[in-house]
Amino acid sequence: MKNKRYCLALDLIDDPDLIAEYQRYHEAGNVWPEITQSIKDAGVIDMEIYLSGNRLFAILEVNEMFSFEAKALADNANKKVQEWEALMATMQLPLPWAAKGEKWLLMDRIFTL
Repeated sequence: MKNKRYCLALDLIDDPDLIAEYQRYHEAGNVWPEITQSIKDAGVIDMEIYLSGNRLFAILEVNEMFSFEAKALADNANKKVQEWEALMATMQLPLPWAAKGEKWLLMDRIFTL
């Protein structure tokens, strides 16, 4: 089975200090090892996050075992992931069209070459 790619978006609170802090947490070597391990364990092969202004754009390449539902269940059961998510939430701002409780939103591909 071929790997799949998902693109997601989320905003940060539009504060230069918080944005810089979020970037520091995501620099090489600063993401907690339990977080990167949980991402890999879910079937994510590669992940990149990009920033423009206060908008984040994430690209996930996943294998056939990946599902958002299974990842959410595993994350909810992992205290370290919950600690990380609570910390990141202090800097994140849901997109204006997000439903209550939603953070990262899947983006629809509208063009491919």
